[in-house]
Amino acid sequence: MKCVITAAGKGVRLLPTTKEMPKEMMPIFTRIYGKNRVVIPLLQYIFEQLYAANIKDYCFVVGREKRSIEDHFTPHDSYLRELSGDSKSLIAKFYDRLQNSHLVWINQNKPQGFGDAVRLTEKYISGDTFVVHAGDVAILSKTKHPILRLIDTAKSDPSISAVLLCKRVKDVKRYGVPTISKFSDGYYTVHEVEEKPLKPKSNFGILPLYYFKSDIFDCLKKIKRGKGNEYQLTDAIQKLIEDGKKVVAIPVNASDIEIDVGTVESYKYAQEISYKKA
Repeated sequence: MKCVITAAGKGVRLLPTTKEMPKEMMPIFTRIYGKNRVVIPLLQYIFEQLYAANIKDYCFVVGREKRSIEDHFTPHDSYLRELSGDSKSLIAKFYDRLQNSHLVWINQNKPQGFGDAVRLTEKYISGDTFVVHAGDVAILSKTKHPILRLIDTAKSDPSISAVLLCKRVKDVKRYGVPTISKFSDGYYTVHEVEEKPLKPKSNFGILPLYYFKSDIFDCLKKIKRGKGNEYQLTDAIQKLIEDGKKVVAIPVNASDIEIDVGTVESYKYAQEISYKKA
């Protein structure tokens, strides 16, 4: 399974920190390496989750100014030799996982939206099925990771072209919103999606974790600029539906917690909840 991770946003809501540090590299807390809490960039945490889910083939979509991300995900033997003890063990484990993975880097030269970022990966995907994970949102999950649940849902019905992850939200206008039918056979059937609607047709919001067949690229090529004058992935999903393809959604589990570093308020929560749950 190939995985596209988008990390090309400018992070303007977190300026001035994000002038030099990409928002996807903002630190959170975890114990994934052992009994002690460590500080880890959110993007690395996402990578570690996906690696634990046995995904080893990644395409990172980054902006031209985000060389620091590629540097972080490139093993440096000289740096490792300067470390010792627990610090060396910590970095060595990360480097081992990187060396056991296949990483591809694509530059999104201009921030033209989530849909444009995914469209740029068509050659990398090369007709395969794939998953998409935004680099500024993660799910803390005590059960099966949502990406694995997306994949399992798709495998349960070969006619499915896309699987979305959704949850009930209070501020619906911040999300892409699906119009769905009654839950059946382990998923909702999606009849319509709309990006940040002024008059939402449901109280569900779409989280930026997806499963797609490669026919999404045909739809990405046909859409025009939408909300925010950007190419919206939700518009391509709507085109998929209009073309008669089957799009479904699954809900997050009750124990799943979304952490998001997109705003000051959401980043404060991400630090607090990741420290508490670590």
